[in-house]
Amino acid sequence: MSEKIAKTDTQWREQLTAEQFRVCRQQGTEPAFSGAYHASKSPGQYRCVCCGADLFSSAHKYDSGSGWPSFWQPSAADAIGTECDRSHGMVRTEVHCSRCGSHLGHVFPDGPEPTGLRYCINSVSLDFQPDAD
Repeated sequence: MSEKIAKTDTQWREQLTAEQFRVCRQQGTEPAFSGAYHASKSPGQYRCVCCGADLFSSAHKYDSGSGWPSFWQPSAADAIGTECDRSHGMVRTEVHCSRCGSHLGHVFPDGPEPTGLRYCINSVSLDFQPDAD
């Protein structure tokens, strides 16, 4: 993983849309089935919208039926970090970008093999880069 990125809220607000800032920097969630990538099947890489770090591959994406892009593993073990999220009266595992700390979504233990994990990610936190032809 590249060097860590730290910016002020003002710097993030200048770089991101209001919705990106709400989700990525304030741990928000976009409505289910509203994001650009929940149904995408195009080959490519999903990168952090805040810092450009490579997070997920379309090769690991699947339709979980949840309304958010879902992956069974990240591109690399050190691409993401996790922490306990006790908001909204639930206990979940939050997923964030290891490089800049951007909130991405949550990971659940109900995914497909080989990992059994479902990384449920907000589309707005991602920047899709299609594979070159």
